[in-house]
Amino acid sequence: MAAAWRSSLPAPVVVTVRLLGVLWLVSVTTGPWGAVATSAGGVESLKCEDLKVGHPLCADPKINDATQESVNCTNHTAHVSCFPAPNITCKYSSGNETHFTGNEVGFFKPMSCRNVNGYSYKVAVASSLFLGWLGADRFYLGYRVLGLLKFCTVGFCGIGSLIDFILISMQIAGPPDGSSYIIDYYETRLTRLSITNETLRKPQLYPYF
Repeated sequence: MAAAWRSSLPAPVVVTVRLLGVLWLVSVTTGPWGAVATSAGGVESLKCEDLKVGHPLCADPKINDATQESVNCTNHTAHVSCFPAPNITCKYSSGNETHFTGNEVGFFKPMSCRNVNGYSYKVAVASSLFLGWLGADRFYLGYRVLGLLKFCTVGFCGIGSLIDFILISMQIAGPPDGSSYIIDYYETRLTRLSITNETLRKPQLYPYF
């Protein structure tokens, strides 16, 4: 019956049907379904850096009790160990593949941190409040020339002492080496926010009346 039905069709129609079948087969084997099938067959593994959230379980950074910052913080970056989930097979940038059981460290994830070099926020604010007119705050932070000028001019007649107290209290004026203050976990910490061309912005939707 099927043979009789195919013989009754014109030759161009049969050729077109066969061509569409071939195109469909190619699209399945090379499209996203084909990629899934290839990955399931073990031919191609997922890259380790492309693991989804929850697949690698990353440890919390270790905090130094004296500085309240991450241990081994260098250049404002600290690395924490991440453990891929069991039965995860991923490929490193070098091309090596590893099958994890959940107990091996897969990679180290970089996290932002603050570099501190021993300058206390409480000491800086207290010295600026009580001895700012003598330049003690600037001497403490390492600005010896500016501290000497404040000492000789009695805090620039009090105006410089007031300005320095505001700048230090708002954590705008800090150590000259670019490090951060040592701030206890229960104290206020200033976080500066900035917007660049790479910042993801959510479009504002205005209601229509």
